[in-house]
Amino acid sequence: MNQKKVPADIEIAQKAEMLPITSIAEKLGLEDEDIELYGKYKAKLSYDSLKKLEERKSGKLILVTSINPTPAGEGKSTVTVGLGDALNSIGKQAMIALREPSLGPTMGVKGGAAGGGYAQVLPMEEINLHFTGDIHAITTANNALAAMVDNHIHQGNELCIDQRRIIWKRALDMNDRALRQIVIGLGGPVQGVPREDGFDITVASEIMAVLCLADGLDDLKKRLSRMVVAYDITKAPVTVQDIGAQGALAMLLKDALKPNLVQTIEHTPALIHGGPFANIAHGCNSVIATRTALKLSDYVVTESGFGADLGAEKFLNIKTEALGASPDAVVLVATVRALKMHGGQKKTDLAAENLPALEKGLENLQKHMETIGLFGVPLVIAINKFVTDTEPELAYLTNWCESNGAEVALTEVWEHGGKGGVELAEKVTAVIEKGEKSFRRLYDQNVSLEDKIRTIAYNVYGAGDVKFSSKAERQLMEVENFGWGELPVCMEKTQYSLSDDAKKLGRPKGFTIHIRELRPKIGAGFIVALTGEVMTMPGLPKKPAAYGMDVDENGNVSGLY
Repeated sequence: MNQKKVPADIEIAQKAEMLPITSIAEKLGLEDEDIELYGKYKAKLSYDSLKKLEERKSGKLILVTSINPTPAGEGKSTVTVGLGDALNSIGKQAMIALREPSLGPTMGVKGGAAGGGYAQVLPMEEINLHFTGDIHAITTANNALAAMVDNHIHQGNELCIDQRRIIWKRALDMNDRALRQIVIGLGGPVQGVPREDGFDITVASEIMAVLCLADGLDDLKKRLSRMVVAYDITKAPVTVQDIGAQGALAMLLKDALKPNLVQTIEHTPALIHGGPFANIAHGCNSVIATRTALKLSDYVVTESGFGADLGAEKFLNIKTEALGASPDAVVLVATVRALKMHGGQKKTDLAAENLPALEKGLENLQKHMETIGLFGVPLVIAINKFVTDTEPELAYLTNWCESNGAEVALTEVWEHGGKGGVELAEKVTAVIEKGEKSFRRLYDQNVSLEDKIRTIAYNVYGAGDVKFSSKAERQLMEVENFGWGELPVCMEKTQYSLSDDAKKLGRPKGFTIHIRELRPKIGAGFIVALTGEVMTMPGLPKKPAAYGMDVDENGNVSGLY
């Protein structure tokens, strides 16, 4: 089929016939009192329903990840949705668990995160816009805490907070570079204490990571109380509990903690909940949503952020601990287009057949295969087909996968929905039924933070060396002194390369990973290691996607993708 004959994502979504969300809940064995309606096609699961599910047996978990992303696109979310539909089409009881989209990327350049083509979650417009208000609740909680910190200083600063060492920023769910660094408290004594401040995009807030790793309201409150907001004049950490804000924050988040139930175009149930940055945080949907999905179905398809070196590594080393479960299989998404870019072909030339570039780019796929192997989880490669792929290129990629001992399936879910993912669904279930999983994390929590960082750099990235700035070396000692050394490490790194240099595509070798700073995320339960300049408040491009968006007098949205 020619790509021009496939309508735009939003056109497909608007023409799809949705079932009432009560019908989707009924398919899962949920009753009316188990859900809280947000209109006709969205609902939250109640706390009572979550408690009732605790004793149920869990289903099988499938994690979808990818090679290092490129501007050519990989379609990881699309494959995730399509695989869920495909599993149901072959008679399996399946559902999906995805992250919530952020308004910043949606209005900027990346677009939404509801899948694509005929493999989408619905209602697409509402999911990509305000949805059920979860992200707005996180924004409010984040800024309530910021206000309470500044009020504490204004009212006498009993905790002796060092105004130069306040690390808690304000938040906004929008790309706005002008807010990265600001000065607040101007205008005289009654307006507060002047100091430097800044904004993060909401999905980079630690509260988002906390919400996505908490297993209930009590755990949420405990995690919130542990968050570090500043350091005092003796350089000791000041926490939310010291401020006394944890109860108010938990109250603001009580509804946001409940997972959201929606559906795909083919009426596969989907829980969409939470969406932390995959750079600065762990990049996965909530523990509560994933765990609940495992109780409600035999197979759950979920995804992690960016490529396997970032998203999958964090899912497997960090999220599995809080989840209390690990994937029974991993799907590694690759495309001919992206592999050719990793092999040196320019984006403008991707429509042209180029087997040498494809062969060179396969080094990137090979490294990710090796990485998944380190965790002892069975792997299936999904070739996400694009209309520009040639038969020789697809044959070469398929043959290479098979000759390297990998299960591989061609997927066409963007064009054909669940039918285009049947081969993938059959191979994934076959791999799971073999029962060859022997999951293990890459490091023991008792080893030093430095050893954890080196383990990831050497084994996941393929680095030749790791160098720490003088600031990072000092912080390594502080982490141990504060008793945080047993926490896992959450690496901040460019998603485009295995290295910390976005321009080094493919499989670079002999490179050095540079650790310039450590940031404690004690509520979330990890230490962030920064390898580059972290962009926690993105800017808009020259021509943001927002320029093409509109709504008519009947409320019909256009230009959203």
